[in-house]
Amino acid sequence: MELADRDSGVDLTELLAAFSLATDLGLGQPMEHVLRSWRIADRLAERMGLAEDERRSLFYAAMLAWVGCVADSPEVAASFGDDIAFRADSYEVDLAGLAGAGFFLRRAGRGGSAWHRLRVATTILTTGGQHVVQGMQSHCVTTSTLAERLGLGPDVGRALRQFFTRWDGRGVPAGVGGEEIAPIVRLVHLADVVEVRHRVAGLDGALEVARARRGSQFAPDVVDAFVTHAPEVLSDIGSGDLWLRRPLTEGELDTALEALADFTDLRSASRAGHSRGVAELAGAAARSMGLPLSDVVATRRAGLLHDIGLHGVPATVLDQPGPLSATDWERVRLSSYYTERVLSRPAALAKLGAIAATAHERRDGSGYHRGLSGASVPMTGRVLAAACAYRAMLEPRAHRPALTEKQAVAALRAGALDPDATEAVLAAAGNGVRRRVTGPAGLTPREVEVLVLISRGAQTGEVAERLGISRKTAGTHIERIYTKTGASSRSTATLFALRNGLLDPLDL
Repeated sequence: MELADRDSGVDLTELLAAFSLATDLGLGQPMEHVLRSWRIADRLAERMGLAEDERRSLFYAAMLAWVGCVADSPEVAASFGDDIAFRADSYEVDLAGLAGAGFFLRRAGRGGSAWHRLRVATTILTTGGQHVVQGMQSHCVTTSTLAERLGLGPDVGRALRQFFTRWDGRGVPAGVGGEEIAPIVRLVHLADVVEVRHRVAGLDGALEVARARRGSQFAPDVVDAFVTHAPEVLSDIGSGDLWLRRPLTEGELDTALEALADFTDLRSASRAGHSRGVAELAGAAARSMGLPLSDVVATRRAGLLHDIGLHGVPATVLDQPGPLSATDWERVRLSSYYTERVLSRPAALAKLGAIAATAHERRDGSGYHRGLSGASVPMTGRVLAAACAYRAMLEPRAHRPALTEKQAVAALRAGALDPDATEAVLAAAGNGVRRRVTGPAGLTPREVEVLVLISRGAQTGEVAERLGISRKTAGTHIERIYTKTGASSRSTATLFALRNGLLDPLDL
């Protein structure tokens, strides 16, 4: 069986459930808002007699419905200021009619000068909010594209393109309403709002908003079912297993992670392609250092996911042209914590999250979010940090232009990054390595492989079998490792490997 066809140990439903936690951050909602909304919608679907295949599509639609909001974050921020606060506040009002117009006008140009606020408000009035409508349409198209990349059915894509519709036809696209709206979309419409109202105002608040928007935003039959079953539907919505499963092969997992990485980078125009670039560079560098294949794969995948926590940082902060305030800088520092938190389960994702969360750590403890130093950072994390720093230097940011390759090489070598990881990254990027890339203590890539194996308990014969070499050659490698590292036994060699970040503590 080809490696790409093997079971990855990750399920698509688990992956999307994890990613939905990042979506929660972008909506300004507590984590698991999207998951709780899905449980509400799914319980209603069961009581309304939807078939199992429709309920499966409902899960994917609920997990992805808001993902497209990252695509228009820069535009939302330009018109309404902090995009996360804007989305959080939008749950307070029905966005159609006078109430909706008032909401947009009150937030027009927020955070900008008086002239900017006036200009944005005038544009909304004179165009009838056309740019807002275009943003919603872009959101829907973008999200349905993600569904296609994930291999979901056409019914999911169609549902996602209807996310901003309304029962009364006053949504986007204009005139689409009533029975034209897919049943699963009608369920998501109501569940998304009542979850927030229930959390803030209890059962009475959830019932009130459902009844108030019956026949306007919400489908009457969905509201009626909710009113009838509200107590049981809303009971214990913060817990419960995912009842559907879709295992991913190794190849499918890579494809899914690449898609999510591309969407994460849409949060800031200057970051387009950043995560994918970091992943390729980190994976190549890890491979050149002789790290085990599992670590090479994990490092690359962590590169795809390392910025997922940026969903919790407003676009106004990411694209700030000047120095960040202490508060804004703290929000950026928290992004790596969010990355680790979002990917905390299942176990296969937790390992990737632990590596991804080290992308901004530095060997002198000056990085974030934990301020780790020295041996506290595994080699996978050191490689990822060097790759992330180098790639970012070559990309323009709102506060600076892109560095030249020469400037980036000099800055990377002068920074508080692991020297071996730095040289491996520069070699992978094809930029003027001053010396032969080796592992700690001058270990060759093959010797690093052998050291990792014996540190994990492999005997000489097993090392030979695992690497496809003779027993004599394996013994020679072990002797050289002991000589170079000053080790006298497997235990002291293991301590050397740990001290130099060659062993992932999660694997021990």
